[in-house]
Order: sequence, then structure tokens, then C-alpha cells
Amino acid sequence: MTIRTQEEIVTRIWALRADRGDIFGFREEVLVEALDLDHARQVIAPRHPSEWTQRVDHETYARDYLRFAIGKILDHRSNSASRSVDKLSELAWLLGRDDIVAAMDHPGYPMYGAPKVKAFADGFAWPFLDDLDGDDRLALARMTEGQQCDPQGCERGCAD
Repeated sequence: MTIRTQEEIVTRIWALRADRGDIFGFREEVLVEALDLDHARQVIAPRHPSEWTQRVDHETYARDYLRFAIGKILDHRSNSASRSVDKLSELAWLLGRDDIVAAMDHPGYPMYGAPKVKAFADGFAWPFLDDLDGDDRLALARMTEGQQCDPQGCERGCAD
């Protein structure tokens, strides 16, 4: 998979800052980790260059983060799930998949972002429900459709 150029990433970071569309910095975190040290210095000022680490394998990170995001959805972790949606969207952009970013922007944010995370997985043709046991698989499938995780009612926080 081809990722964006260093210059594109720096430009994207400055645009996020200008638009104030990433107030908690979750999207920027994904992008900064894709920069080499010279480009990172354009957007951050690390105290010690030896503390700088650059992520190299963004596809593996995206696959792992997808599993993490699914866990946050199933655990009804609102803030963590929201952060996951932001990071997955930025990973899709970073990997040059504007089509996936658009697909993720399309659905609303019901059930902890489950439809958005499914759009991410589907866009890359990566497993979404495959790694889950029966109960979690059914719960996530329902949440993806905007329904409560349990048809009998949810005690953890799902809302109709």
C-alpha cells in the first residue's frame, strides 16, 4: 500500500490545525507518526530527537487498530470509540484511500461509530465480524445497523 508523501502529511496536519477539526489531536497523532524526523520538526518540536519514533508499517497498524476499535465499540466505550473512528479515518487518508474516508463520513455516528468502522473494514476488504464469537458477532452486527447490541435491551449504554 502506498502512503501519502511527507509533504502531503505536513500539509494535512496544518489544515487540521487551521480548521480546528481535531481538537484532541487524535488524527494528528496518526499523521505525525508517519513523518520522518525532518518533516516532524516542521509540525512539532520534540525535546530530544532520540525520543522520536516513526511508524513504518501503517497497514499493520491500521489492521491492529481496527481490532482495537471493534473492542471499544463492543465495550460501549464512547470516548475511546470516537477516538478510534478519528484514527481509522486518518489511517485511511494516510494510506491514500479517499474513497474509504468518504464512506466513513457518510453514515452517522450511532452505536459508538460501528457503521463508520464497518465502512473502514469493508473499504479495505478486511474482516469485521470474522474474529468474533457468536454473541459479540451478533451484537456488533446489530450495532452496525444502528440497533441496540441486545434485542432484549442493553444495560451497558446502547440507545435506540
